[in-house]
Amino acid sequence: MFYGATVWDPWLIVAQIVCLQCLYYLTLGVFLSFLVGTHVPRMSLVYFFDFATLTSSTLVGWCVIASFLFSAIAGAGCMIYVIERAKKCLDFSATLYIIHLFICLIYGGWPSSVTWWVVNGTGVAVMALLGEYLCIKWEQREIPTRHRSSKRSFLCMLKVTP
Repeated sequence: MFYGATVWDPWLIVAQIVCLQCLYYLTLGVFLSFLVGTHVPRMSLVYFFDFATLTSSTLVGWCVIASFLFSAIAGAGCMIYVIERAKKCLDFSATLYIIHLFICLIYGGWPSSVTWWVVNGTGVAVMALLGEYLCIKWEQREIPTRHRSSKRSFLCMLKVTP
């Protein structure tokens, strides 16, 4: 937890990438099941990886878009615990979405929808910027001490009354 000269640990980086990717898809699945699952008869991986489902012309498409954006926000919250460093948030966000692009390529081909690119580009930006903001706030929190006031505890140590 003390930051200074960091050692490059590739296994830690891979573990963080896998953990963040799993948490992203877990939250995406939760949001898709609540928002899209109520409008379709059957849920499938199409809503995760097929670019054609991200459309602004249907209600289900808007629900899929909302699910992706809510997952980006949740992913930013996960970065506080998984990544812990504000300067690494952009790297991990970009890596997550690049891996998602490769999975989408394998599943449904090259995403030719402008909406898909806009939603995922917005997701990268939201996850990176909000993750950085939250990590900065997390890093700047006050370190808890045993005593309430440092001045009072210092005076108590000297046995001096204010």
